[in-house]
Amino acid sequence: MGKSLIAREAGALVTDLKKAAKWSIGAAAALTGITTVNWLMGWDLLAYGVAPRTATGVAGILAMPLLHAGWGHLIGNVIAGVPLAFMSMERKRTDFVVVSLVSALTSGLGCWLFGATGSIHVGASGVIFGLIGFLLGRGWYERRAGPMIMAGGVGFFFGGALLTMLPGLFAGISWQAHLFGFLGGLFVAKVLGGAMKKKKG
Repeated sequence: MGKSLIAREAGALVTDLKKAAKWSIGAAAALTGITTVNWLMGWDLLAYGVAPRTATGVAGILAMPLLHAGWGHLIGNVIAGVPLAFMSMERKRTDFVVVSLVSALTSGLGCWLFGATGSIHVGASGVIFGLIGFLLGRGWYERRAGPMIMAGGVGFFFGGALLTMLPGLFAGISWQAHLFGFLGGLFVAKVLGGAMKKKKG
C-alpha cells in the first residue's frame, strides 16, 4: 500500500512537471512566433507598444509583453522567463496565468503613466519581473518550505536585476515596466498567500 501510494504520487508529480514545462516552453514558442512575424514585417509591430499618455498607447498595454525590439531582446527575456514561469506553477499552473495577466497590466499601466513622452515600451520584462515578485512574495507570505527555497534561489540568481527598477540608472531599460510588473507579482503573491492561510484556518 505504502509503496503504491508513493509511486502514484511520484507519477502525479512527474506529470505536473511535464505539463508545467510544456506551458513554459509553449509561452516562449508563442513569443518567438510573434517576433518572427514582426521581423518579417521590418519590425513595424513595435509601433503598437505602450506610448505614454496617448489614447492609442492604451491598447499597447495589452500588446507590450508580446513585442520585442530585436532577437537579443527576445532571447534575454526567454532565458529568464522560462525557468521563472516553470517555478511559478509549483502550486497551480493557473498561478502563472494570473501573475502574467496582472503584471502585464500593472507594468503596462506604469509605463503609460510614467514613461517618457515620445517613448514606446515593448517587451515581456514586466511580466518577468512580475514572476520574480510573485516567487519572492510567495516565500514571504506563505512560509512553506517549497516557496521559501524557490524564493532564495530567485533572490540569488535575479537579485542583481532588481536594480533595474531604479529610475534612470540604466539607459534604454524601462524601469517603469520592471518596477510595476514586480509590484503586480507581489500583489498576486499576497492575495494567494492570504487565501491559503484562510483555508488552513
